[in-house]
Amino acid sequence: MPKRTKKESKAARWSEFQEACKKYTKCLFVEVDNVTSKQICVMRKALRAIDAKMIMGKNTQLKAAIADITQEPDPRQADYETRKANWKPRPHLNIIRDNMSGNTGLIFTNGDLSAVSDILNTQVRAAPAKVGSIAPKQVVVPPGPTGMDPKQTQFFQALNIATKIVRAQIEIVNAVTIIQEGDKINPSQAALLDRLKICPFEYKMHIKSFMENGKHYSAKVLAIKSSDVLAAFSLSAANLTAISLSSGYMISSAAPHLIVNAFKNLAGASIASGYSFP
Repeated sequence: MPKRTKKESKAARWSEFQEACKKYTKCLFVEVDNVTSKQICVMRKALRAIDAKMIMGKNTQLKAAIADITQEPDPRQADYETRKANWKPRPHLNIIRDNMSGNTGLIFTNGDLSAVSDILNTQVRAAPAKVGSIAPKQVVVPPGPTGMDPKQTQFFQALNIATKIVRAQIEIVNAVTIIQEGDKINPSQAALLDRLKICPFEYKMHIKSFMENGKHYSAKVLAIKSSDVLAAFSLSAANLTAISLSSGYMISSAAPHLIVNAFKNLAGASIASGYSFP
């Protein structure tokens, strides 16, 4: 099959993106920095199996495609009748447009967002610390033997790491944090981790935020489980019951506690007075 030209690829991506905008009601905005093409291919295949679509492209082109959909047809246009028959307001597409900045990919779906998140989490690759890059998380070097000879102690001295020589090799005395999240990695840190054969970072497709039913949410919402909602509801119900009992304003959840407490008082009075009742 002949390879498509650049113009044909651009037209196909334009059409594919507009169809996805019309078909799907949910969209995840993902960060694709340091994600390999092989990882993306594997995820695309898995996403197709759950009727989800991943779309990558230039932000300017995709924003123009959104503008083409959202703009109300003009009677002066040659295809006015066709556009008018297919056009309808889609205000949720403005959320997609506003979130298209930097190296951002889009994943459209009408299904469960957690299923998409699970697929993204399957494609994770270990990565070394590169000089000048920003650390995505904290890096802690554990105590113990390093396998390095005593002549290489300068790497540890440069980072103020306490060491000792045991059986002709350097041993780290205590666990030490050498990189904090958000720090810019310097040559000493990168060289030490390389010699210790530690790949401290993992690169995968991170979810930045998502849109569902015309609303924009933080990615943290996807981490909320049914058990978390139930626990929060139970805690709030217990607090309301306690307030009801202490204030005297009765609610249905406090009624059983009030009856039990009343019976305890009656039982106490019965025992103290010698009067018995069933």
